[in-house]
Amino acid sequence: MHAMMGGMSAAADAPLRDVVERAEDALSRDPSAGEIRLPSQPSSARIARRLTERQLKQRWMLPPELAEDAVLLVSELVGNAVRHAGAPVFGLRIRRRRGWIRVEVRDPSRALPCQLPVRDMDVTSGRGLFLVDTLADRWGVDLLPHGKCTWFEMRIACRAPHA
Repeated sequence: MHAMMGGMSAAADAPLRDVVERAEDALSRDPSAGEIRLPSQPSSARIARRLTERQLKQRWMLPPELAEDAVLLVSELVGNAVRHAGAPVFGLRIRRRRGWIRVEVRDPSRALPCQLPVRDMDVTSGRGLFLVDTLADRWGVDLLPHGKCTWFEMRIACRAPHA
């Protein structure tokens, strides 16, 4: 491995291995059974998307359109937590109750996110909460004793099976 890493020491490889191991561990867990803690790194958005997609499509067998929208929205909430919370980790939890799913992203910052007016958005940033507000049926922020929980809920459409 030493030669493959361009001369990096084994000690320098340790943090990278830890992140990879935590990511692999997170992907094996059920985000509806409890909060999954992920490192506040851009790569965690990919992990959160995969967890959300697997939970909604494979475990709960929900409609693909709902899962795709939820995956997009979880990516936005995770991106906000990584960019703005200033913490080493954040939590992800996905819940389901009759007719609804709820996705929660918890971080230790008590700073509230704000939705920018459409005129203040640029092509690359500022659209996250606009998307959440547009695609989710409900969303909000709950202040916690040590941080906040930003969440969204989406209604599960009751559909008759095709003949």
